[in-house]
Amino acid sequence: MPDWLWQKIEPLLPPAPPHPLGCHRARIPDRRVMNAILLVLRTGMQWNALRASGICNSSTAHRRFQEWERAGVFHEIWRRGLLDYDAAVGLDWASLAADGALTKAPLGGPGHRPQPHRSSQKGAQRALLCEARGVPLGLACDGAKRNHHKLLAPTLGSIPIARPAPTERRPQGLCLDAGFRQRPESRAARRARAHSAHPQPRRGDRAQAPDPRLARPTLGR
Repeated sequence: MPDWLWQKIEPLLPPAPPHPLGCHRARIPDRRVMNAILLVLRTGMQWNALRASGICNSSTAHRRFQEWERAGVFHEIWRRGLLDYDAAVGLDWASLAADGALTKAPLGGPGHRPQPHRSSQKGAQRALLCEARGVPLGLACDGAKRNHHKLLAPTLGSIPIARPAPTERRPQGLCLDAGFRQRPESRAARRARAHSAHPQPRRGDRAQAPDPRLARPTLGR
């Protein structure tokens, strides 16, 4: 982590909680633990794999991650990052896009709700809202049983910064996939001040004519 980034993150961290016994081993520096957390979030590696990295042990990194997440540290990093990007480059609100994905968790615990049509499958449903250049603006997560289109309203409402109101000269379009094609969610998009929603059909929903060049040749007897 570069020094300039740590100088912005360090003031956001809450003070260390006191030990219940009043004495314990020296606390691992916050910057070192934050490096380990960002490594896990960036690569998607397992927490236990931190032992091989030598940065810090996995239990410390995960405990500190939960502590800082409850304190709103990562949400504030995201909010300030959007403000800095908007000041330096500028967020493009003219064309927004929202999409979702299902992350399977076959070994997940009881907290992962199964899908309605596959009671044995576990996982999590998430939706992401991005601006025209791909900068993430909103995020919503729920269990796998949650219908995809029902995450649109919380995703639009999770934008951590003030969103400019659309005007006739500067409209704001919202591009959605087929999973969001529902009337209640269209009303949710209008309530979120999106001028127009443009659902895009999935690739499998499009009727495609067969390519004659790919046809199997007929062999005569």
